[in-house]
Parts: sequence; structure tokens; C-alpha cells
Amino acid sequence: MENRSITVYYKNEIMRYHVLATDYDGTLATDEWVLAEVIVALKKLKASGRKIIMVTGRELNDLQRVFPEYGMFDCIVAENGAVIFNPATLQVRLLGKRPPDIFINKLKELKVSPISTGRVIVATWEPHQATILNAIKESGLEYQVIFNKGAVMILPPGINKAKGLHEALKGMGLSEHNTVAVGDAENDNAMLQAAECAVAVNNALPQVKAIADWTTARSHGDGVCDLIDGLLRDDLASLDKKLHRHFMKLGKCKDGSVFRISPQRQRMLLVGTSGSGKTTLTAAFVERLIEKQYQFCLIDPEGDYLDMLGVISIGDSSQPPIIENVIRLLSQAQQSVVVCFLAIQLTERPAFFNKLLSQIVTLQHSNGHPHFMILDEAHHLIPKDVPESFYNFQDGFTNFVAVTTKPDLVNHDFLKRINTVITMGDQPGQTMTDFAKITGTIIKVEKDVVIDKGEVLVWQKAINETVVVTCSIPGHLLQRHKRKYATGDMGVNSFYFRGPAQKLNLKANNLHTFIQMGSGVDDETWLYHLHRNDYTNWLRASVKDEELASSVQKSGAKDKNASVSREMIFKLISDRYTAAA
Repeated sequence: MENRSITVYYKNEIMRYHVLATDYDGTLATDEWVLAEVIVALKKLKASGRKIIMVTGRELNDLQRVFPEYGMFDCIVAENGAVIFNPATLQVRLLGKRPPDIFINKLKELKVSPISTGRVIVATWEPHQATILNAIKESGLEYQVIFNKGAVMILPPGINKAKGLHEALKGMGLSEHNTVAVGDAENDNAMLQAAECAVAVNNALPQVKAIADWTTARSHGDGVCDLIDGLLRDDLASLDKKLHRHFMKLGKCKDGSVFRISPQRQRMLLVGTSGSGKTTLTAAFVERLIEKQYQFCLIDPEGDYLDMLGVISIGDSSQPPIIENVIRLLSQAQQSVVVCFLAIQLTERPAFFNKLLSQIVTLQHSNGHPHFMILDEAHHLIPKDVPESFYNFQDGFTNFVAVTTKPDLVNHDFLKRINTVITMGDQPGQTMTDFAKITGTIIKVEKDVVIDKGEVLVWQKAINETVVVTCSIPGHLLQRHKRKYATGDMGVNSFYFRGPAQKLNLKANNLHTFIQMGSGVDDETWLYHLHRNDYTNWLRASVKDEELASSVQKSGAKDKNASVSREMIFKLISDRYTAAA
């Protein structure tokens, strides 16, 4: 049995579902026509600021004939995904080419009738599917056949309702993750599976109901009205618990059950002491967002995430990020961004973050994305001594992860927004108790609870209980994280050999270089840093390896001569990082 997280709807939240994508025949329409009350409901939905997209198998001129009100839609995807039409501009975009006339004429010779030819689609009815498949094979053409309650449609490969919807949303700066789709027939399957929330009207085929997240109580347009009522009432928050397919695995509980976290309506706090693995856990969470194609904006004060594949980084150790560039990239729903704050002074980070946050929230209100914000080193961005009123946080600000070393370092009013806490490292129970005290929350937890390496203590407000979870961290992610410190460029976190008179300024930008330079510096310089505990402090604070730092500290190297201490420390480093290099 799986342990899944529970989410709660907060009034005034940033809207989750910005788009309703609906099929026409059998869904919006009954016997080809749309009832007046359905038109009224669609107008109410548009008045809420949402977009409506028609996704139909019909040809465009045929749809316009039976549905004169087509202009109320923000976009129409016709011919089962092959044609995109903007009613406001009358612009038409084709996603493929129609089969050649010689093929269509061959179908007519084979007595396939009736045949309808659109701008891309060629359609007929059952029982001609076998004849069509044979004709495609004999012609050497690459086309697909799609069914729709007796209709048989011929389309170029890769064209379906999901593809058409994706291209329509992309052109509007919107995302499937902010879309609820509703349909009734076989050709709606791809669209329903692509949307964040899949709804089947009550008259839908059994196989369509089977893949839907929810089936309406009523049929056709009445069912669509029920769906619209839910969108206007609570943004479909009541369906959150049904969207298991989007939940992300955090790990396993002691009883072996899987612990999953919903990617929606989450206000998470991740707390861990230095070297506890919170950076790796954050990277694992981000990787799951990437796998599920959720867009995120990660604020990176320390430069820990600049090498993430498929993610664009703005700013570095010498150049501060340009907010306009960040927003321009985030306006593309498929592009996630890491914003590096390294070049921004600590005292200036809260104000800069506030300016960036204001524009991101504006984008979220208009388009629904980025879907998640990760605030690494949150105490740099929302420090305790800066009042929350300074920030542009709205009551509905949600879907974020704030990462820090201690709850007390983060603005206390901000912490009261949190609905999920994950603690790791030393004294997780005490950390949870500290959070409870700061926020005035009653959390049942043992202060002296002990967790092993790789485990976390999780509390969720909705169920108000704590549970120990063994995290699922992909092996390649752990290796990549190690490789950064072994052979990568640590930038401002590099070690500097300076010596007692500060005459040197030798930069070791990773562990491999540290060993090389440490082998070459004079004994006086080596021992100077050794006796000041500079090596253990660097390993703990910059390499973020508490275990290695403790091993060096306990090794007794500090009491040895330069030659022996070098050998001891270098061996401890090599044993731990040679494979990563």
C-alpha cells in the first residue's frame, strides 16, 4: 500500500488550471449541437480569466457550420490535432501534410465511401479500416489510423490531439500542467493523458473512463458544466487526491510503503545541517520535476546547481542575473531556469529576490507557471530580520521548497505558510520541535529521534503526523554530486593556500587540485592551515561533506608532522572521491 501526501486548498491561491481543453462531439455537443446553458457556463469560465481550447476531430469548416459560437474559443485544434486555428486572428497552422491525391483516388477505387478530405486529415467510417491499412501498406506511405466511435481517420505519424494541444498551448505560453481536458472517445485518450487533469463525461467509452482522473455524474454538455462548476468553485482542489499519476516518490517508510508527495499546493521546508545531504535531496527532487516536465525556477545563492542538464543558468560568480532575461525564459513553459545569486552581496539578496519574486508571481497569475520555486539557502533570501511585509508574497503563494540549515534563520511569518517539513541530519526531532515552536504548531515528535544517513523525518500539516522516510536518490545523481567536488570547479568555495604570512594565494578549485597543491606547498604553509582547522572547516562548509570532515578531525592528523598528516588526509579524500573523479 502506498502512503501518499494530502493537499489542502487555500483561498486566494495562484490559479492552477488556466485552460479547459474540450472535445466537441459527444462531449461539449449533444447530437452535433451545443445547448444554451453550456454556452453560458463557458462564458463564466472565460470571465474567470481562463482560456478555452476546442480539440476536435472535425474539419474546421464543418465545425464552424454546426457551432456558430466557435469564436468564443481562444484556440481551435481541428482535424484531430493537425490544424490549429486562432479565431481572433483567423490564422491557420498546419502540423502535417495531407496524403497525396493518388492515395485518395486509390481509396475511391477500392469503394471506400464516404471519404472526407480536410487540410491534412482524410476520414471515412468503419468497416473500411482494413482496406485503408492495406492501401497504406501497398502505397509505401507512412500514415496512422485513428478511431473515433466508428469514424476512421488517416493522419501523418505523430499527429493526434495531444500533439495539437501541445502546439496550441506552446503558442499561447501555456502548459499541459495547467490544463484540464475532457472527452468521451478513443481519439481523446492522448489528450487526456497529456493534460494535468483528465476528465471523462458520463457517456464516455469505458476505456476512456478507465484512464480519466474523474468521470462526471452527467453526460455531454451537462457533464462539462459540472466540470466548469468545479473549476470555479475551488480550482478542482477536490480532485487533487485522485491525481496519483503526478505524485513524486520521496522514498519508502519503515513498513515498506511508498511515500509520495503531490507536486501541487505544496509549501515545503527542507532543513538539514551542513553535510547532511540536503543539496543532493534537492537535486533529486528537481530531477523528478524535470522528468515530469514541470517548469521550475531555482534560486541558487551558492552556485550548487549551475551544471544541471537541460536547465539554463542566469548569473554566475562574477555577473549578477538580469531579471528580464529570467522572466523571458520562464515565459516559455517548457524552459526551467537556475538563477545564480553568487555575484550579489549577502545584504542585497533579499531586495533582489523580492524584485524577482514580484515578476515571477505576475507570470504565475497570468500563465500558471513556473510550476515550482526552489529557494536554496532560503535564509539568504528571506532572512529572519527582514519582515515578511517587505516581500511580494501573496496569500496564495504556493508550490515552493525553501531549503535552509535552521528554521530560526528564516523569516518566522513566512514559516507559518509551510504545510510540509522535511528534516535531515543531526537532531531532526529537535529541528521539527523548533519549527513547531516558531510557528505555534503542535507537532507530535520525539526530540531525540535518530535517523540514519539517507533518511528524513517528514511532517505534513494536513495529517499532522511525522514519519521517517528512506529517500530514493538515484545513484547517478549521487555520483554527479561527488564529481563536482572531486574534479569540477567550486568557484568561490575553492580552498586557498595562503600561509602564515599571507604571501601565497594558491587556489584549489576542487579536491583533486587540493591534493596536488597540498603536496607541493611548503611544510610551514601546510601546517599553518592544518592547525587552524582550515581543512576540516572547508570540507564541512564548502565541500559539504560532514562525514569526511569528521573523519579528518578524528584521524589525529593535526598532531602529526607535515608529511604524515598530508598522507592521512589525502588518503581519506581519495578513498571517498576517487570513483567520482
